Amino acid sequence: MGKPKFKPQFAATKKRINLTDGRITKKDRIVKKKKDDKPKIIEVPQYSSALFFKYNTQLGPPFHIILDTNFINFSIKNKLDVCTSMKDCLFGKCIPYITDCVLGELEKLGSKFRLALKIVKDPRFQRLPCMHAGTYADDCIVQRVTQHKCYIVATCDKDLKRRIRKIPGVPIMYINKHRYAIERMPDAPTL
Repeated sequence: MGKPKFKPQFAATKKRINLTDGRITKKDRIVKKKKDDKPKIIEVPQYSSALFFKYNTQLGPPFHIILDTNFINFSIKNKLDVCTSMKDCLFGKCIPYITDCVLGELEKLGSKFRLALKIVKDPRFQRLPCMHAGTYADDCIVQRVTQHKCYIVATCDKDLKRRIRKIPGVPIMYINKHRYAIERMPDAPTL
């Protein structure tokens, strides 16, 4: 007995049923034509006039930085002074801002975080009053940054970072290798 003389075909095209085949009904035989090519009107959210391409022109010395609760806690764990480390990262004057929600979260955490609360009450930190109900700081920070694009957000929270990345022109400061780093800043040095 000999070997079969066929080879398997690779990447062979599938057979198609012809439109004139009897198995196809009349309504399926009609080839649908495209509608008139009218221009579609697409609603695009209007961005701030301070954004030049994707860079925010409102950012500049002195830098206004909104601090999150976990950023303060991680700064203490890594033994970093907030104001001097910010100056080292941005090479300019920095004004740290604390919202009432962040202060409320630190007070709720109790005596374990009293050092963070003491650092926040330093006169170098500016207070931003909140006019909304509740003390959830992430929503407050996102709302404030959406309204005013002049802030840099300092956080180590992954969920908050993900929410802020969706807002164009807002840089994020975080802690990397026992020092502050910044992401999405036009003239930021790369590590």
